Amino acid sequence: METETPMTMKGDRMPQRDFQDVEPADLEGLFRKISLIRQFEEKVFELFGKNLIPGTLHLYTGQEAVAAGVCQALEPEDLVQSTHRGHGHCLAKGADAERMMAELFGKAGGLCKGKGGSMHITDVSAGVIGATGVVASGLPLAVGAALSAQMRASGQVVACFFGDGASNNGTFHESLNLASLWKLPVLFVCENNLYAMGTRISRAMVLENVADRASAYGMPGRVVDGNDGLEVFRAARKAVAAVRSGEGPFLLECKTYRHRGHSRFDPGKYRPDEEVRHWKERDPVERIRRDVAEAGTLTPEAAEGIEAEIRDLVERAARFAMESPDPDPSTVCEDVYKE
Repeated sequence: METETPMTMKGDRMPQRDFQDVEPADLEGLFRKISLIRQFEEKVFELFGKNLIPGTLHLYTGQEAVAAGVCQALEPEDLVQSTHRGHGHCLAKGADAERMMAELFGKAGGLCKGKGGSMHITDVSAGVIGATGVVASGLPLAVGAALSAQMRASGQVVACFFGDGASNNGTFHESLNLASLWKLPVLFVCENNLYAMGTRISRAMVLENVADRASAYGMPGRVVDGNDGLEVFRAARKAVAAVRSGEGPFLLECKTYRHRGHSRFDPGKYRPDEEVRHWKERDPVERIRRDVAEAGTLTPEAAEGIEAEIRDLVERAARFAMESPDPDPSTVCEDVYKE
């Protein structure tokens, strides 16, 4: 198993970076994805506070670099299996922001016509085969999608996101075992934000790294700094290439941290204040801003322009959601089975 020690960052101080192996388009892509996810989630947090979004929310704020880095390494035809904390995965893979916002509102204009909500977003046209609210349930779904891709010889790779809590579920072990046995084209991505709801990972497993378990299934495993979009991209790019070439599955563990509680109603008081401050100093948004500036990919003015475009997009998405009609009750039984 490969392990990379996450770099430390204090204020504006950051080690010198090497960008020779990264195309400017990929750096800009990372910047756009990370910025979009952050602004979308902040808007959703605001709208939920106004009682405009039903149910609950599991925000992705703080983990943006994982979804962005992995999805930047994928091809448009590749697939993504998401989780209950899946807004970032869907946006990074190209799901329509307006229809996605409408789905959170439960509106007829949503990606799932308002029937899925925050935890069940699907956009097959963008390669998002579904989010699921049941912890670890996405793993066997991803394995099934990878088996389909293998049987069809489509060349597709399936990226399966899950949290550290899911790695202690039986379906995790069953899925990795079967994927390895059949050499399926699936990239397992563990977003280790250190807490399964309010339970710290050290109280749930003995191993320090989830990726250490990869060797039990004969597949490579790697740990990277999940708050560093560039390093996630580099690791995912290498893993995706190996998976696509037929070498079998890969387990990538991204050490990251959610800025807020488990769900919208969780104040997260079980986490030490010093720990929260430490991770917020390593904010994925600030890090990618530094990267595009240091690499010369974007001038400060160009970066600000992109962020302004994203703000406009998010505002349009909010307006679209609020103006979309509610679903007609007569359609409740539609789309249950494929015609």
